[in-house]
Amino acid sequence: MRPRRDASPTAPDARAQAYATLGKARTENFPVAPSFLPRAWRDGLMAVYGYARLVDDIGDGDLAPGGHDAVLLGLDPAAADEPLAMLDALEADLHRVFGGPGGSPRHPLLQALQPVVRGHGLTPEPFLGLIEANRRDQRVTRYATYGDLLAYCELSANPVGRLVLSLTGTSTPERIRRSDAVCTALQIVEHVQDVAEDLGRDRIYLPAQDMRRFHVAETDLKAHRAGASVRSLVAFEAERARDLLNEGPPLVGSVHGRLRLLLAGFVGGGRAALRAVTAAGFDVLPGPPKPTRSGLLREVAAVLRTAPRKG
Repeated sequence: MRPRRDASPTAPDARAQAYATLGKARTENFPVAPSFLPRAWRDGLMAVYGYARLVDDIGDGDLAPGGHDAVLLGLDPAAADEPLAMLDALEADLHRVFGGPGGSPRHPLLQALQPVVRGHGLTPEPFLGLIEANRRDQRVTRYATYGDLLAYCELSANPVGRLVLSLTGTSTPERIRRSDAVCTALQIVEHVQDVAEDLGRDRIYLPAQDMRRFHVAETDLKAHRAGASVRSLVAFEAERARDLLNEGPPLVGSVHGRLRLLLAGFVGGGRAALRAVTAAGFDVLPGPPKPTRSGLLREVAAVLRTAPRKG
C-alpha cells in the first residue's frame, strides 16, 4: 500500500477518533484509570490503554468508518480494511515514538503515548508484543492446546500488566510473574465471555484439545443457547482462569497505597466477571455475561481483605 502524505483528517476528526477509542475504557471488566490515582498515573494508564485499544480495534476490524486512522498512519483510507497493512503502519509509527526514523508519531494516540514513554523510560517490547498478537489473530483462528493459548496471551495480555508495573515504578521479577498470571487470566475470562462474538470473526479461543475432551464441536458454539457439553467446557476454562487469578491477592499485597486499590480492581474485575459467567449457568452463547457494579465492588473488597500485607 502506497503511503499518502497529502491527506489527513481535520484536527476535530483526529480528536474524535482518539476520544472514541478511549471511551471504550468504560466497557472493560475492570477500572482502567480510576480517579483515585495520581494524575500522572492516570495519564500514563490512559495513554497505554488508548494504544492497546487501537491495536485491538485494527486487529478486530472495529475502526470507525471513513478510514481516518489509516490516513493518520500515512495510508490510503481503503487500508483501514487491511489489518496487516494497518498493523505494519502502526508499528512504524510506534518506532517514531521511540525516536526512530520519520520524525514525530502521526497518530494522536501515539503522540499522547510519547511523553509517557519518555517520562517512564518504557521500552518498545511490550508495545510490539501487542501488535504481534493482533498479527497472529489475522493468521491463527484456532488453538490446538492450552499451551498454545498461553503463548498467545504472553503477547496479547501480559505486556499490559508489565506496563502498569513500569508506569508505577514497581516492577520486580516476582511481581511480573504474578502480573503475567493475572493478565493471562483476564484474557481467558474475555475469551470465555466472548465465545459468540469471537466465532462471528471466525476465531475460537477455546483449545481444540479441550473441545474434544468435552465433546464440543464448532457447530455447538453456533447455537443460540449452550448445551450441557458447552457449559461444561466453559466451566472448565473459567476454573483455569480462577486458578490464575489466585496469584492476584499476593500481588496486591506486595504494593502499597493507591496502587494496591488499582491492582485489586483488576483482580476483582476478573473474579466478578467469572461470577457473572457462573450465574449464567456457563451459557455464554446468547452474549457475554457482565458483572454488576455492586458485584465488582464486592470482589474488589474481598481481594483487599485477603491480600497479605508486606512491610
